[in-house]
Amino acid sequence: MKHLDEYRDAARVRGLAAELRRVAKRPWRIMEICGGQTHAILRFGVDQLLPPGLELVHGPGCPVCVTPLELIDKAIELAFRPGVVLASFGDMLRVPGSRTDLLSARARGARVAAVYSPLDAVRLAEMRPDEHVVFFAVGFETTAPGVALALKRARQALIFNFSILAAHVLVPPALRAILGAPGNRIQGLLAAGHVCTVEGYVDYEPIAREFRVPIVVTGFEPADLMLGLLMCVRQLEQDRAEVENQYARAVRREGNPAARALVREIFEPCDRNWRGIGRIPMSGLRLRREWAEFDAEQRFPLETGQVQESALCISGLVLQGAKRPVECPAFGRECTPDHPLGAPMVSSEGACAAYYRYGRQHV
Repeated sequence: MKHLDEYRDAARVRGLAAELRRVAKRPWRIMEICGGQTHAILRFGVDQLLPPGLELVHGPGCPVCVTPLELIDKAIELAFRPGVVLASFGDMLRVPGSRTDLLSARARGARVAAVYSPLDAVRLAEMRPDEHVVFFAVGFETTAPGVALALKRARQALIFNFSILAAHVLVPPALRAILGAPGNRIQGLLAAGHVCTVEGYVDYEPIAREFRVPIVVTGFEPADLMLGLLMCVRQLEQDRAEVENQYARAVRREGNPAARALVREIFEPCDRNWRGIGRIPMSGLRLRREWAEFDAEQRFPLETGQVQESALCISGLVLQGAKRPVECPAFGRECTPDHPLGAPMVSSEGACAAYYRYGRQHV
């Protein structure tokens, strides 16, 4: 299959790995930002082909994992409201809030509908005019255009029994927070190709310069990842810190201008809490004032009580690249995919789930 088989060719991947071993003269610590990259690295055994001194750590690039507890609690509260249906992507249903998750809430009578796209939620609202449908809008820059389009369609079709609970987050502010944190040891970054198909990588260029960290926009197949690592290590060995685009078959520097314009028409940046990390300035998206009629938090008075992660869970350190999943004392014991203590163990892009699924259960 074009653009798939060639990037999974074992001989090509082994050749890139050999070149990486030749180029890497010193030990380096590189973070892959996206949870999809983490799963691909472990699924295809990319980590087992690396030179001994090259360490991969896992970043905050799982939007399900960083959605704050208080927003999950609000989603559950909405699902129990009479006349309200909470629509969500399926990967949010088992993510624990402070007391329970959406799937368990549905078993107790909450109105929760799994949908494949925001437009499905709009169609659900159109079919149920006597109910109000709230879409739980989770995701990075990748999913925001779809939500923006759904809102425009709802307004055009006069579907006003529809709103969103906005939980979108932005990657560049999170990278600044991680790279600027005391004790940070990240020396290079693999940026998520699918995010950059929308936003491009212009915003990554000042980050690379400011923190002297090479950033390589990378795809998700084994050859993509190995070539991205090779490009990153070459920069490190040559004392360069630039943004390079390995994923040129899908990503342009300016991204998708039409999608970016649509998002900026409807959303504006805001401060946002990141689960396990804390509050990051201007790292979220909220609806602009002229779209407030579609804001579930304004339509419905919602209260957030005290929220607290499990004392055993170190997911915040995993999301910041400070710890690996297997360094958590609860990993594979108190915390499993069937009984997750934190979001990274249950999310389809979570690092803990990847380590568990692919048998990386030893330090």
